[in-house]
Amino acid sequence: MARLYREAPLNGIWEGTGNVICLDVLRSMTREPGCIAALFDELRLARGADRSYDIAVAALENELDGLRKHEGQARRIVERLALLMSASLLLRYAAPAVAGAFIATRLAGGWSGHFGDLSANVDAAAIARSAVPEIS
Repeated sequence: MARLYREAPLNGIWEGTGNVICLDVLRSMTREPGCIAALFDELRLARGADRSYDIAVAALENELDGLRKHEGQARRIVERLALLMSASLLLRYAAPAVAGAFIATRLAGGWSGHFGDLSANVDAAAIARSAVPEIS
């Protein structure tokens, strides 16, 4: 019975599931380098729609090779990938005010990871209106 416990992966308990998932993303990127090209092809679909987004994509692309070699950066990389993918989808499919607010608060500024912190130049009323269907 003790042997079973030694062989069973317990990383999810000891390291935390979030860390394990982020490390798995790094391992996948290393094993299948083509997925990185596919990811950036997807991110480039929104290129030109927002300057801050373009800068963030270019910065990640320039840093990614070095960061992938350091497991301590796994959470940071995966968070940036998730934010960029979200921004890409918003730029392509959401109301401009929504995409702009997301990028301003997640990519362009000093976002500290908390929600509800919008700068004064974000049109919160336009965002709220976009969430409510028009009544005919």
